[in-house]
Amino acid sequence: MDELRQIELDVVDGERRLAELEALLIELKQLNEDTTKVQAEFEVTRKNQLDREQSRQRLLSLLHP
Repeated sequence: MDELRQIELDVVDGERRLAELEALLIELKQLNEDTTKVQAEFEVTRKNQLDREQSRQRLLSLLHP
């Protein structure tokens, strides 16, 4: 249960970070600034978020087979 609670917190944090990065990307694009670094961080964060969501689903399936 502690593992599930932690992964749930991590998922929420990941969603918040993705939203922040997406807003930053939009702002940079509007200002015609370089988005390379932020785009790379966004992609890594999105992949990590998918991994966290898969872990959450795995844990939930173990609790409710």
